[in-house]
Amino acid sequence: MRPGDGRSAAQLVVIAKSPVPGAVKTRLTPPYTAREAAGLAEAALRDTLAAVAAAPAARRVLALLGEPGPWLPEGYDVVAQRGRDLAERLAAAFADAWAALPVPVVLIGMDTPQVTPALLAEAGRLLDGHDVVVGPAADGGFWLLGQRTPDPALLAGLPMSRPDTGALLMERIRAAGVRCALLPELTDVDTAADARAVAALAPSSRFAAALAALGTGVPA
Repeated sequence: MRPGDGRSAAQLVVIAKSPVPGAVKTRLTPPYTAREAAGLAEAALRDTLAAVAAAPAARRVLALLGEPGPWLPEGYDVVAQRGRDLAERLAAAFADAWAALPVPVVLIGMDTPQVTPALLAEAGRLLDGHDVVVGPAADGGFWLLGQRTPDPALLAGLPMSRPDTGALLMERIRAAGVRCALLPELTDVDTAADARAVAALAPSSRFAAALAALGTGVPA
């Protein structure tokens, strides 16, 4: 699928963990139990997969650590994550997607349930004129990374889950001399405060409903 056919040429990849209690969203415990945190993770994952399903894409992929569950909609190719750490798993997800279909790749995680199909479509459009597109996260990381042609050097050894992760990524992009576009900053759900803020931004989401069901409420 190429530009000009009315649909994005990019394939959309969601990198995620199966929402198993004790294995996901551990920074939400406390105040939530491991089972409650997993429920919030599943709701966020469902929202993310729904947004991807509604966005134009050449292909939709779930790069999964764990096993698929009833939360997985139709229309996704499921591939296992590869790599010893997150940076390696991200690079492998790009490489595997490109090997299956050599068109631009847009990758997101499961931590921004407020993402919209319009934002994902914009990421795909931006790769028509840029080499890289980045969605910066409020915690200093990034919630989206798109590459017109995946470059493993962009992620190799990149320190992850740090306040300077996004800045270090941007330094690599500038050093590579490639054309880069930025999307709006979003908040990853890592803490209970993040959860409340994101639910307030997306009050009709599955994530907001799951949070409200825990009796925490959503800021007015």
